[in-house]
Amino acid sequence: MAISDFTIAVVCSSNMNRSMEAHAFLSKKGFNVRSFGTGDKVKLPGTAPDKPNIYDFGCSYDDIYRDLQNKDKTYYTQNGLLNMLDRNRRIKQHPEKFQQCNEKFTVVITCEERVYDQVLEYFETIQSFGNKPVHVININIQDNHEEATIGAFLICEFVTLLSRSEDLDNDIDQLVVKYEEKCQRPLLNCVLFY
Repeated sequence: MAISDFTIAVVCSSNMNRSMEAHAFLSKKGFNVRSFGTGDKVKLPGTAPDKPNIYDFGCSYDDIYRDLQNKDKTYYTQNGLLNMLDRNRRIKQHPEKFQQCNEKFTVVITCEERVYDQVLEYFETIQSFGNKPVHVININIQDNHEEATIGAFLICEFVTLLSRSEDLDNDIDQLVVKYEEKCQRPLLNCVLFY
C-alpha cells in the first residue's frame, strides 16, 4: 500500500497532548495523519486540581494559548502547557472531535482504553453497510509530556510496521502480537467497516 493511501487517525481525549505529539511525529515521517479527541470538551489542567481549564473543540489553539497566558503565564510556561499549545498551533488550527469527522481512515490509533471504547461506540452509531475496513488499535499512553513523547515514538514504529504490510487485513493480528512483545504493552485491536 502506498504511504499516501495509508491514512491514520490518532485519537486521545482532548486532542491536545498525546494525539498531537503523535500527529507531529508521524507528519515528519511523511504519513498522511490527522488527530482528534473524543471527549465532550477540551480539558487542560488548571492551577488547582478542582479547577481545570475547559474549552469547546472549535476553540483555536491560539485562543487557548492566549487565555492561559493571560491567566498565569509563569505557571503555564513551567508546567509545559504553553509550549504544548505552541506546537499544536503550528500543526493545525484547533482541536477536532473524532465523532464529527466524516473522513475514512485505514488505521485509527487510540491512546487509552476509554477513548478506544468511545471510538467503538461512535462506529456503532453510524449506519455503515460498506466494506472498507478500518483497524482500530489502542496503545495505552499516560497523559503527560514525557509519556506522550515515548508514545509518539511507539505509535510511529507500529504504524510503520502496519504500512509495510502488503495485506494488512490478514497480517494485523500477527503484527499486533509481534509489537506487543516488542514494546511490552498490551494492545487492543478490532476491525470495523465504513
